[in-house]
Amino acid sequence: QAQFVESGGGLVQPGGSLRLSCKNVEINSEIHAMYWYRRVPGKAREVVASIAWSGATNYADSVKGRFTISGDIAKRTIYLQMNNLEPEDTAVYYCNTNPPAFTWGRGTQVTVSS
Repeated sequence: QAQFVESGGGLVQPGGSLRLSCKNVEINSEIHAMYWYRRVPGKAREVVASIAWSGATNYADSVKGRFTISGDIAKRTIYLQMNNLEPEDTAVYYCNTNPPAFTWGRGTQVTVSS
């Protein structure tokens, strides 16, 4: 059974926005950060953004200035606010640690198309 449950994806036009959620995040001494990944068919998963429990965040160059990662420890949930979406952002989005320590969830499909 997958640890995480991703949601919030959908079909959006270029320039649009979506907010993804990842539930069931673990908070313990062995996990210091959570990551959002995405995968396009035929390509390897890539890291999109990360958030450490200290609050520090990092982003892939391709999404800097457009995506914002955040977390709610009380809700054991992390979020990915995606603005000014581009067709190149079309992918299935997943969350996990890095390196991945948990079974991958089903992900959430994001499709950016006019």
